[in-house]
Amino acid sequence: MQLGLDFKLVEELVAGVDEVGRGPLCGPVVTAAVILDPSRPILGLNDSKKLSQARREALFDEICEKALAWCIGRAEVEEIDTLNILHATMLAMKRAVEGLSVLPRLALIDGNRCPKLAVPSAPVVQGDAKVPAIAAASILAKVSRDREMQSLDLDYPGYGFAAHKGYATAEHLEALCRLGPTPIHRRSFAPVRMSLEAAIPVVPGLSEGLAIVG
Repeated sequence: MQLGLDFKLVEELVAGVDEVGRGPLCGPVVTAAVILDPSRPILGLNDSKKLSQARREALFDEICEKALAWCIGRAEVEEIDTLNILHATMLAMKRAVEGLSVLPRLALIDGNRCPKLAVPSAPVVQGDAKVPAIAAASILAKVSRDREMQSLDLDYPGYGFAAHKGYATAEHLEALCRLGPTPIHRRSFAPVRMSLEAAIPVVPGLSEGLAIVG
């Protein structure tokens, strides 16, 4: 029985690109670009969501060791709030591809659109379950972001970042209401914005819609 994607589908100097973190209420969006080496097979590559944490961690190290080139890109919370999450994701993908030490002849992007790149590119819907290089990128991006959220859990205790990784779980929403947003929360996302608005006291006698921060 074959586990993971067929490594024979690896094409020379083709970069796979994927992202993690478009949906969470906090933290960066993290991307990765990977050019696999056809002569150094990596068994078990698959969409990172289909793998256990232990398997992702093991594959992370193997990908970093065996790939011809790889790079992690990101867009920060401030960029997400300024640009919106779609454009911030495209920027992070562009950074990942531009950071590769080897110039790809083609970049295959997971999803239905591509960032503006200096190399040819093509979107692949559900590419992380079809293209080994995109699957490898999904693993690097997810492990990198998960590790960062685990670290941020120590900086901001009480929110449960290590468990939910910033997604809008019931635990996270409850903590947001109880503790308020942290500096790593995305102000442009509705639950965070609503939490901020709920914390602003309205001063009687002022015109409707005006408020001051206490």
